[in-house]
Amino acid sequence: MTPKKLFWIILGCIGTALGAIGAVVPMLPSFPFLLLAAFSFGKSSERLHTWFINTKLYKDNIESYVNGKGMTVATKTRILITVTALMGFGFMMMMLKRLYIPCMILALVWIFHVIYFLFSVKTLEKEAE
Repeated sequence: MTPKKLFWIILGCIGTALGAIGAVVPMLPSFPFLLLAAFSFGKSSERLHTWFINTKLYKDNIESYVNGKGMTVATKTRILITVTALMGFGFMMMMLKRLYIPCMILALVWIFHVIYFLFSVKTLEKEAE
């Protein structure tokens, strides 16, 4: 096994673990970690990638998005609430330290994030899942 493959396998395992934790812990987003795992396993080996895309974790959280179909309202809402809470906490911490320029940057990132999820990501109906 090459060091490059080992790196992708380890990164995929970390992404899977954090994604699984994020699926049950409300303040930890699972979506980006599961995307990282899918990408990493795709780079490491076909067998691991096939295993990962057949897991319930993948199918419930990111399969429809990866296939270009979009996300349900519940998934979009969960992601936006988590991101808003985490960025809001960071924003408040920076405001306490009077770091105004980083606060403006973080606010812009949050605004673009919300715009992206509301207007760019397709919304699936519940029965279309």
